[in-house]
Amino acid sequence: MIRLSNKTQLRSLIMLIVLTLFLTSCSNFEGSNKVSSLTGWRFNDPTQGNFLSNQDYIGQETPMGMVVVEGGTFTMGHVQDDVMGDWNSTPKRVQIRTFFMDEAEVSNNEYVFYLQWLEKVFPPSNPKYKHIYSSALPDTLSWLNTLSNNELLTENYLRHPAYANYPVVGVSWLQANDYCKWRTNRVNERILNERGILKNLFDLDSIKVEGENNFNTDTYLANPDLLFSGDSTIYGRGIRTNNPAIDNTEFGGRHVNSSDGIIRPKFRLPTESEWEYAAKSISETREYSNIKSRKKYPWLGKYTRDTNNRYKGDQLANFKQRKGDYSGISGWSSDNAAITNKIKSYKPNIYGLYDMAGNVAEWVADVYRQDINTDASDFNYYRGNIFFKKAISEDGKLVTVTFDNIEYDTLQNGRIVVKQLPGSIKKVQITPEDAFMRTNYSMSDNVNITDGDKKSTRFYDATRLSKNQRMYNSPDNSETKNNTGEDSKYDKKVRNTLVSDHTRVYKGGSWRDREYWMDPSQRRYLPEFMATNYIGFRCATDKLGAHTINGKTPKYMPE
Repeated sequence: MIRLSNKTQLRSLIMLIVLTLFLTSCSNFEGSNKVSSLTGWRFNDPTQGNFLSNQDYIGQETPMGMVVVEGGTFTMGHVQDDVMGDWNSTPKRVQIRTFFMDEAEVSNNEYVFYLQWLEKVFPPSNPKYKHIYSSALPDTLSWLNTLSNNELLTENYLRHPAYANYPVVGVSWLQANDYCKWRTNRVNERILNERGILKNLFDLDSIKVEGENNFNTDTYLANPDLLFSGDSTIYGRGIRTNNPAIDNTEFGGRHVNSSDGIIRPKFRLPTESEWEYAAKSISETREYSNIKSRKKYPWLGKYTRDTNNRYKGDQLANFKQRKGDYSGISGWSSDNAAITNKIKSYKPNIYGLYDMAGNVAEWVADVYRQDINTDASDFNYYRGNIFFKKAISEDGKLVTVTFDNIEYDTLQNGRIVVKQLPGSIKKVQITPEDAFMRTNYSMSDNVNITDGDKKSTRFYDATRLSKNQRMYNSPDNSETKNNTGEDSKYDKKVRNTLVSDHTRVYKGGSWRDREYWMDPSQRRYLPEFMATNYIGFRCATDKLGAHTINGKTPKYMPE
C-alpha cells in the first residue's frame, strides 16, 4: 500500500472540493433560469436570441399598507340566527386563494390625495374634463338628517385635518372601484420612478401632466410609446440588457414587461367571499387541520368586550350600543367614538386587519343575489364578471381614451361619470366570436348568470326566448290556454325589486349599527351609485405564486 504525503493528500482534497463545486454549479446552472431545462438554450444571451427569463425574482412584495391573507377553505354564511328572515346567507363551503388586503379602510387623507390628483390632471375649469373631478367627490350631504344637527360634518369631515385618518364615507361602489384603478397606476408609476425607468413627471419642464398625458399601467405594458404621444424624454434608463443591438443613447436597455415581476397586479375591491374569510380569520381556532369552533366575530369569544385585565370591559369595535347610545357615558366612553373613529383604533384580527367589524361597513366587489351559487363555483366565488378586451382600430392599432372618444354615463341619481379616464386603453366587451367553443364562459356579461338568462329558465332548449316567455311575471289565470298549450295572455302588473344587476354587497357593521351586524357573515346591499355616511371601503390585490405563507406544506416521502 502506497502512502501519500500530507501535501499530496491536501492537493487531492482541494481538487476534489473544486471538482465538486464545479459539478454542483453546472448542475445548478443547467436547472436554473439561465438555461432552458427542456431545450438547453441559454436565456438572456444575445448570441442565442436574447430570450428573456427573470433570474432575480425572489417573490412578490407585500404592497404598502396591506397584509397577506393566506387562503384556504371555510364555511361562508351565518353563525347566529337569521333574525331578519332574509335567508340570504345560508352556510356554504368555499375555497379562497391567498391575497393581499388593506390593513385598514381607505382614509379621508388618502382619498383627498386622489381628489387632488384628479383636480390637477383633469382641471374642472377645462370643459374637456369638467365631469371627471366632480364624479369622484364623495357625497358629503350623506351626513344630513332631517331630525339631526349634522351640518358641520358635511363641511368638515372629508377635508379637515381632525378627520384626516378617519375612514372616508359618502363614496359609492362606483367611486370606490375607480379609486382602486387609480391606485394601481400611481403605485406602478412610483415603482418605475424609484428604479429610474420613468422620470418624475411633475418635475419635467418639457411635458405637462394633464388629460391623456398621465401614466397608465396597461398602456405602458402594451406600448410605452403610447404614453405622452411617444415623448421619449419621460424615460430615464431601461433594464440593462446584454444585447447592444437594442440599446440606444436616448433610453438604454429595454422597457419593463410583465415577465420582470416589477409591475404590481391591479388593485381592486375584495370579493364578498374574500372579505368574509379575512374578517372571520378562522385559522385562529385551528388545531392542526381542523377548525375547533366557528367564530361569531373577527376576534375570539362570543362577546364584544375586551377580557384583558388592562382593558377589561372596553368595546372591541365601534358600533351602536343600544338606542340612543353610540359611545357610552361621558368620562367612561366604551368605544371612544360617537360617529366613526380613527382607523387602527381597535385591535387587529389574527391577519393584522383592523376594523373588520364596526367603524364603517365596507363595499365588496360582488353583485347582490340572495343565493350564493356555490354549485356553479365553490372556488374564489364572485358574482359580477363582465369580460373585456382591448379595443383595436381598423388599422390594427390599440385605441387609447382621448378627449375625442371619451365616454360618459349618466347615473340614475343624475350624476355624470366618466367610463374610462383619458390615457387608458379603451376596453370593449368580448364578442360571441371571442367566446366561441369555450367551455368556461359563453358571453361577456355574466352578472346574471344562472339568474334569469335562458340557461336558467324552463325554456333552456329554445333557440331564443320570445317576449311571451317570461321567468317572473305570472300569467293571468282567468285566460285559457291557446291551442298550442301556451298561456295566451300575461297580466299587466309590473313587479319591481330593489335587486338588480347594479346592486352591490356591503359587509360588516358600522358606527350606527347594532351588535347583530358585527358578524362577518351578515350581508346587505345597495345600488352601486348610492352612498351613505356609514359605508367605506378597502382595497385588495392578488398574490401571485405560492399559496402558503409559513404554514405546513405537503411532503412527499420516498418509498
